[in-house]
Amino acid sequence: MKTIEDLDVAGKRVFVRADLNVPLSDGRITDDGRIRAVAPTIAKLLECGARVVVASHLGRPKGEPDPQFSLAPVAVRLGEVLGTSVSFATDTVGESAKATVAALADGEVTLLENLRFNAGETSKDDAERGAFADRLAGLADVYVGDGFGAVHRKHASVYDLPARLPHAVGDLIATEVGVLKRLTDEVARPYVVVLGGAKVSDKLGVIDSLLGKADKILVGGGMAYTFLAALGHEVGISLLQKDQIPTVLEYLERAKADNVEFVLPVDVAVSAHFPDTKTHAPVADFEIVDADKIPATKEGLDIGPKTRELFASKLADAATVFWNGPVGVFEHPTFAEGCKAVAQALLDSDAFTVVGGGDSAAAVRILGFDETKFGHISTGGGASLEYLEGKTLPGLAALEG
Repeated sequence: MKTIEDLDVAGKRVFVRADLNVPLSDGRITDDGRIRAVAPTIAKLLECGARVVVASHLGRPKGEPDPQFSLAPVAVRLGEVLGTSVSFATDTVGESAKATVAALADGEVTLLENLRFNAGETSKDDAERGAFADRLAGLADVYVGDGFGAVHRKHASVYDLPARLPHAVGDLIATEVGVLKRLTDEVARPYVVVLGGAKVSDKLGVIDSLLGKADKILVGGGMAYTFLAALGHEVGISLLQKDQIPTVLEYLERAKADNVEFVLPVDVAVSAHFPDTKTHAPVADFEIVDADKIPATKEGLDIGPKTRELFASKLADAATVFWNGPVGVFEHPTFAEGCKAVAQALLDSDAFTVVGGGDSAAAVRILGFDETKFGHISTGGGASLEYLEGKTLPGLAALEG
């Protein structure tokens, strides 16, 4: 793949496909990690005299404008991070976009409105998607792909647009791919993987792949209760995907056969009520119980203290660690201890540590950890998982062409 250094960008309109899909609450950005991650690429282009046109999606609007998913707040924060003014186009390929891009001088930057406000961005119809890509191409001379969190999507701005312009990979994607190669092709051992999140079905592909590569797999979060149920344990009203139990049992058997240590929670924090993650209201009925003694009226919401110690011990001698998915409801202080313990264990180890994007990355920042102390914090949870599964990522394939 070509890099920015392979392009002549001075005086040219450079379309940067970023991933600025940041969480918003009442119009406020609650985690600006993805903005800060792509800023160095944009700054480099500006220093080279490019006229930078940044584009991204945010949320899942239905192919038409929706104010709650506007990128306007992102334009403000991007300008603060870059230390320069960022103009904002109120549409994607309409009159505002054309005028805003036309007004750019060398070394200036604009942000287009949410790409998903146009149905062509995510269309499964090649012609409709291609038509939108044609209109986007009219706004630029060069394409730089740097939205790693979107490269697993066959979307117009990710997959179709690079074929229409001279293109290169941005520094963020180059870094992400380099890190993922260290988790697949050049692994230092012992290799320990921590998996969490709500649904085990979201992680089946990566577990299937890791069973032949990882030395230890530690499982927490909502997905752990399907594993516990597969072992015959009562899980109360915890998250459970009964239809996945046969697959889970198969994976546990394969782990034994492949000599992969599979580590499940031995105790959990439970409550009869899901906590209020906005007000952080106290949870009066929470308790710590053994993982095989969850009350029928309660749900598991975090790993317990014995499991936190167990996980830390399994991570202590690791040479490589990949963590994807929170092991508890970290948004509420009562159930954040598991994520705190995992993050601290990564910091305490001498391993090359990778936090696999999404909620895991958000947890690290929200819980106050210094993200620079980790080996790498990914900007793309889903993209990272699909890469580790061995899938072809459309956005990367397009940049290789």
